[in-house]
Order: sequence, then C-alpha cells, then structure tokens
Amino acid sequence: MEFDEVEWLRRNNAAWRLLRADHAALVLSFLGRVFVEENVRSISGVELTARLEDELFALNERLGAGTFPRAAKSYLDDWAQPEVGWLRKYYPPDSDQVHFDATPAVERALSWVQSLQARSFVGTESRLNIVLELLRQMVYGAETDPDARLAELQARREAIDAEIAKVRAGQVEVLDGAAQRDRYQQFVATARGLLADFREVEANFRALDRALREKIATWSGSKGELLDEVVGSRHAIADSDQGRSFHAFYDFLLSPQRQQEFSDLLARVQSLDVIGASDPRMRRIHYDWLDAAERTQATVRLLSEQLRRFLDDQVWLENRRVMDLLRGIETHALALRDQRTDGLVFELDAAAPQVVLPMERPLYRPRAKQPLDSTVDTGEPDVDVSRLFEQVHVDPVPLTDAVRAALRRSSQVSLPEVLANRPLEQGLAELVTYLSLRDPGFDVVFDEDRRDQVRWYDPDGRTRTALLPAVSFLRRVPALDRV
Repeated sequence: MEFDEVEWLRRNNAAWRLLRADHAALVLSFLGRVFVEENVRSISGVELTARLEDELFALNERLGAGTFPRAAKSYLDDWAQPEVGWLRKYYPPDSDQVHFDATPAVERALSWVQSLQARSFVGTESRLNIVLELLRQMVYGAETDPDARLAELQARREAIDAEIAKVRAGQVEVLDGAAQRDRYQQFVATARGLLADFREVEANFRALDRALREKIATWSGSKGELLDEVVGSRHAIADSDQGRSFHAFYDFLLSPQRQQEFSDLLARVQSLDVIGASDPRMRRIHYDWLDAAERTQATVRLLSEQLRRFLDDQVWLENRRVMDLLRGIETHALALRDQRTDGLVFELDAAAPQVVLPMERPLYRPRAKQPLDSTVDTGEPDVDVSRLFEQVHVDPVPLTDAVRAALRRSSQVSLPEVLANRPLEQGLAELVTYLSLRDPGFDVVFDEDRRDQVRWYDPDGRTRTALLPAVSFLRRVPALDRV
C-alpha cells in the first residue's frame, strides 16, 4: 500500500477511527457482544439504551465512579453520527421507534483485535489444503478442452478406486487430533466470517442504492432516460459479482437437502471427542446464516419498494414543482456534504404551522338534561357471567414457528400437514389464528375450489370437525433482480 492510501484510511476509515478512540474497549466489548456474538441485526433504541446503562453501571462500580460519566443515550447518539460510523440509526417501516444496527466497521475492528490474542494452537495444514483445492477448482473450471476434462475425471476415479481398495483391505486412514482441531478451527473462522460478510453485503447494497438516488437527484434529462438508467442500475446490482454470489449462497441455504446434509455433518463433527462442546454456537450457525440472509433480502426488497414509490408516475406529474424544489435542495446538500457544519444551527418552533380559522369553531349548544332513575335493583342477575372468564388467548408466535419449521423442508405445506406435526390445543381459536398469520417469510393462500377437514378434541373429549377451504403456506422466493 502507498503512503497516501494508508494516510487516507487513517483519517477516514471508521474501523481505524474506532481503534483510536478513547473508549474503544467499551465500544468493541459492548457492540461486539450485542451485534456479533448474539447475531442481532436490528434492536430498538430503548432496549439498546437499557443494556448500555447496565453495562456502564457495572463498569463504573468496578473501575470507579466517573469512568464513563455520560448517559447511555448520549454515547449511542455519538456512535451513530455519520462522521463516526459505528452504528446505523434508522426507523423501520411502519414504526416511530428508532432502531440501531452495527456497521461493518465494528466487525472489522473486532476481528482485528481478536486476531491479536495468543492462540495455543495454530493450524496450517487445512489452509494449505484449501489453497490447493481452490487452485484445482479454478484450473478445472476454466478448462474448455473435453479431453483434458476427461483425463482429470479419470484421474479422480482412479484415486477413488485406490482409496476404496485400501478400505476394503482394512487400511483406513483417520485424521489425528491435531488435524481435526486444525480443520475445525478453520471451519469456525470461516463460519463467523460469513456472518460478518452479510452485514457488509447489506451495507454495500445500501451504498449502491444511495449512489443511484444521488444520480436521480442530480438528473437533468428526460424521465424516460432516467427510468432506463434506474432499471439498468437495479439490474446491474443483482447481476454484479456480489449479487450473483449472494444469490447462489441464499439458494444453498434454502435447499432442504443441503440444510439436512449440513446439519448431519455438523452434528457428527460436534460429537467427536477432540471437538466436543468447544463452541455451542456452531451447532446452529446455519440458522444464523439464514436469519442474516433473510435480513439482507428484506433490505433489498425495501430499497426496491422505496425506489418504486420514488419514481411513481402519478406523484411525478402531480408534485412536479415540489420535486423540482426537493431536487434543488438535494443537489445543494450533496455539494455541502463534505463540508463541516458545526456552526450551522437553525431552530424551528414546530414541524408544521397550526392554522385555526374562526369559522371552524362550533356554535354553543346547550346540553339536554337527562332524567336520572335513582332506583336500585338489588336482585341477583339472571345472566350467566361465567363465559366472560372463559376467553382464550392464542399466541401466534409458536404457530408461526411451526409453519416456518415445516417450510424449511418444503417450499409449500398445507394446513393439515402443519397440524399433523403440531395438533390443535386451543380448538377453534387456534385454527382461526392459523388462518390469520402474517409473516415476511411466507404467504397464506386459500383455495376455494378444494376443501379440507380439520379435527380436534375439546376439553370434554368430544371430537370437533371444521370444513374450510384448502389452506396452504408458501415460502416467499427472494427477488434480488426486481425493480
């Protein structure tokens, strides 16, 4: 690296800025535990503030009062400043509560700090095997000569036949403990690196979308040319190397066969005496991958929806003057983005003026006097009020988990198939809750042409039967290339 490049990174890189911060230990330990170790991708400001307050209280008790004198909310606001760049502060759709997510800079800084720790065992054999295997894949994958490919396949076949002959003769080669630890160490590092890559991929998608919006804000041509540019850019995001790689990885995660194979292999590795329970989190690492991938897919879908609203034809025609003004403001904002604005402060009394017209005030209307009946009925009521205490509340979260678990094995399941694994326990109320489930991971489809029968037992032991239209749950297909 050149001197100027290193100097620029030292001044502008958020990860480098974090390592130089006075409270780097607090930032790395707290944000690393919340967002990296627990794999949290979005957390409300209230919950994150409460957790940081507990952390600050414990540190001040141990290190002395005044070590961290500021409030937790003040620290979070500072870490989320654009010039700091350690937290992303945003409002989710249909929510007025602020949420936080860590930026890729936090994971990069934390990874570098963890690499400074002394390791009792440093394996190199597995990494050398990976290097050789990658070279073989690249050479073999780029080979266009059929004879060369056949020769390679024949060599592999001979090697497999020789290994089969050794096993039949009783010569079974087993990895020793050092080799097993070496490969498991490489597996853990790669698995954790994938989680960090998801956050960086999501940040890159946001950067591409932000660059596209900047182009829209400064566009001076016709709307047709703008739409061609926008559509081409959105397809370019999905067709880029990063987009294709992420799409292939997401397809791998959604494959039931691959998931089952991965789970079986992981369980067998965890059962080895050399490995044991060294890292319990690795038992469900593929589920963490799936959650992170769904989060990234949701971000791409949200950006596409926002972009469609941004380019809506009716809004373009009806609010053309407003959009021209906004485009001018955005252009000036982009021009002033890199300038310091410490002294630029402007206060507003309110977000919008409150207008009250005199004729909006209603005329005085005298209230009608209502006769009062002072007689008191002391008799016992004839109404059976016991049913008021027999109401049933059904929690939709376990039902949603049951549907998602069934969809991991198949892209479509029917309601009777779900109930076969998890029978109704709360009767008709639970059945109605299944029909009204809403989840970003699947859709509920009703087929009026077919009928399903659902049976359950009431508390008295009687069998109840409901005849309803056929209900199916469909797993949503990710769409990176939609506009």
